[in-house]
Amino acid sequence: MKVEVTHLTMSDYLDLKESMLEAYTQWGAYWRDHQIEKLLKLFPEGQLCIKVDDKLVGAALSLIVDYSKLGDKHAYKDAISNYTFDSHTPDGDVLYGIEVFIHPEHRGLRLGRRMYDARKELCERLNLRAIIAGARLPRYGEHAEELSPKEYIEKVKNKELYDPTLSFQLNNGFHVRKILKGYMPGDTESRDYAALIEWINIYYESNKKLLNQIKTNVRLSLVQWQMRQFKDFDALCEQVEFFVDAASAYEADFILFPEFFHAPLMAEYNHLSEAEAIRGLAKYTEPLRQRFAELAVSYNANIITGSFPELIDGKLHNIGYLCHRNGKVEEFQKIHITPGERESWGMVGGDLLKTFDTDCGKVGVLICYDVEFPELSRLLADEGMNILFVPFLTDTQNAYSRVRHCSQARAIENECFVAIAGCVGNLPKVNNMDIQYAQSAVFTHVILLSLPMALRAEATLIQR
Repeated sequence: MKVEVTHLTMSDYLDLKESMLEAYTQWGAYWRDHQIEKLLKLFPEGQLCIKVDDKLVGAALSLIVDYSKLGDKHAYKDAISNYTFDSHTPDGDVLYGIEVFIHPEHRGLRLGRRMYDARKELCERLNLRAIIAGARLPRYGEHAEELSPKEYIEKVKNKELYDPTLSFQLNNGFHVRKILKGYMPGDTESRDYAALIEWINIYYESNKKLLNQIKTNVRLSLVQWQMRQFKDFDALCEQVEFFVDAASAYEADFILFPEFFHAPLMAEYNHLSEAEAIRGLAKYTEPLRQRFAELAVSYNANIITGSFPELIDGKLHNIGYLCHRNGKVEEFQKIHITPGERESWGMVGGDLLKTFDTDCGKVGVLICYDVEFPELSRLLADEGMNILFVPFLTDTQNAYSRVRHCSQARAIENECFVAIAGCVGNLPKVNNMDIQYAQSAVFTHVILLSLPMALRAEATLIQR
């Protein structure tokens, strides 16, 4: 599945109309082509859409308004100047959301959150004070006899009630600014009420337009995996999704898993030789790749999968994947194989070394032992790498210390961030995987933080 947030064009109109009709079956409402054409002429940057496998399945439309002229007491038709969009003011101070929808068949994939994240980035890039919109209350009609609009909104805020529109907005960082009566006349589900919602741009500067601002705050989540037995493949995947879900709740841009974290699945091959057992484990590589690709899209995070054994042309390699949140999947390989991997498993080194372009800049991945060779990270740094990810697996504290200290050195040498994640615990029923020792961490160099366009990383360690 390929997912992309992009700007709307007129060539998307038929898909937009189809998706709107499915999203608003109770109203049969959709934007006419001349209205979309005018929006694109007035403010092309503000018209966003989301595509799945190159087909539009949702959109978020907006205008820039001078909020002092609009004010808090307004109706929807006032915000859009009775569908003429004359309220759009390029020199205004607020991004006003006039539409957001997702095709019903694609709900549950957090696509709406992606479009809201794109709106927030647009608001910051254009240096607008806030995003404001009117939120319908589609379930208020079910409670109108016993609750006032204010009481209903309070219960939604306190999560005593769920409202599909307002709950979503509140979960995306908006707050209720005011209750509006008559915002959309004829909205019987909401009893003609709406919540005026606002998201405040904390980076707003009143005297400066940041037209070319890029994303400089990136959140990394590092999974420190506790080794233990799993009943089967599905049980392991359940634990994987737990970590991805937890990291997504912290709005992680990247989630890093350790090298060979799925080694517990080798328990079923423990009666075989070590070389045969690791080849048995390789059968899970493709199912895990597919599962991670789905999770990256569903939870809106770029996932570095750790690494897995894979047979390529009859030879056993150590490989992993970068699963982008837009659905793209790219492979990385371990170049330098440890003596233990070679002697116990008959593993060979790969020859693929490259940086990856992501929505948060260029990144690189070196698996465990590879970080101990300065030349590899230097080549990645020469390609513009901002963050180096190191999934690793070490059994003793001495082995871990080599990975840790070399990772610190790579951060200093290349003036980049280096994130490492490993496994801890023990596997008494898996030969050659008896014990594991790790401390996951992010390393950097203090000089980075003073560079004009320096990337700043926030790290969240997730362990269980």
